[in-house]
Amino acid sequence: MSAEGSEGTEGLVKVVLPGIVAPEGLQVVRADVPDPGPGQIVVAMEATGVSFAEQQMRRGRYFDQPPFPFVPGYDLVGRVLTTGPGVDPGLAGRRVAAVVKVGGWASQVVIDAADAVEVPDGVTAAEAETVVVNGITAWQMLHRDARVRAGQTILVHGANGGVGSVLVQLARAAGVKVIGTASPRHHDALRELGVIPVDYRAGDVPARVRELAPGGVDAVFDHIGGRSVVDSWHLLARGGALISYGTASTRDDTGSKQWPVLKIIARTTLWNALPNTRRAKFYNFWAGQARHEDRFRARLRADLTEVFAALRRGDISARIAAELPLADASKALSLAESGTVSGKVVLTP
Repeated sequence: MSAEGSEGTEGLVKVVLPGIVAPEGLQVVRADVPDPGPGQIVVAMEATGVSFAEQQMRRGRYFDQPPFPFVPGYDLVGRVLTTGPGVDPGLAGRRVAAVVKVGGWASQVVIDAADAVEVPDGVTAAEAETVVVNGITAWQMLHRDARVRAGQTILVHGANGGVGSVLVQLARAAGVKVIGTASPRHHDALRELGVIPVDYRAGDVPARVRELAPGGVDAVFDHIGGRSVVDSWHLLARGGALISYGTASTRDDTGSKQWPVLKIIARTTLWNALPNTRRAKFYNFWAGQARHEDRFRARLRADLTEVFAALRRGDISARIAAELPLADASKALSLAESGTVSGKVVLTP
């Protein structure tokens, strides 16, 4: 990882993604700590993380990423450093979490005060970080989109991943039977969570799922995309829901980054128009933000509050794969991309 602008100004440290580069191509840049504008706060980052979004952004494959160069970092947790005009000065010193999509990989981050959600006492910054974007995503897909109920059976692809591991724990807490795909090295950990593991690389996964759920499953959560979405649809029982939320199978592809997503949206639209009792959706974290910003923020705040409460109760655990300093973001990204860790790779100041 290269360092730029390290002479002169002190204070802000940020990691810049300059273009489509290897993890080692990330740049550490120093700058002045910004001042908050009206309605804004400056948060001193205590924990941010590496999610699948940054892995796709590094390849130029994330659906709506900004033009290069930019600072990655989908979410963060930290203490409010300063408040801008129109913001309650009493916020200063409080620990908050926020989803920013980009910009989180920095020692100080300017955000709109309305986007900050207070972190409850008894939860550390690193623990909270593991369930911000992953927890909101899992909660919304499980409870708002699939609307699962106790006694139902679901299939979670990538059950050991960032979103998958939170999703299976939330589902088990709701009294739902969970079948989860993962590589064999994660099977014991999944069994401890009450999940029935299936090796996604061993033979016919749909056939194995049908053995476990002959009548079909009530919901499938699919981050893989491509052919997997079709297989997932055919595994649904009557009244079941398919929630697609990624295109991991196309991570290393070239060509249009929009096309894999648009293909899934077209498929789900067609399936929903057919006379059947099943339904399908492509989950978009940011749906409704542009048109209904206040409603979007209220829903995000409510759902993250539910996730934090589940964390405090012990319904879900903070699965931290590793903690690395911000300056080692390239190592953190390589580790997250290696597929050898379970849980979230967390960056700290």
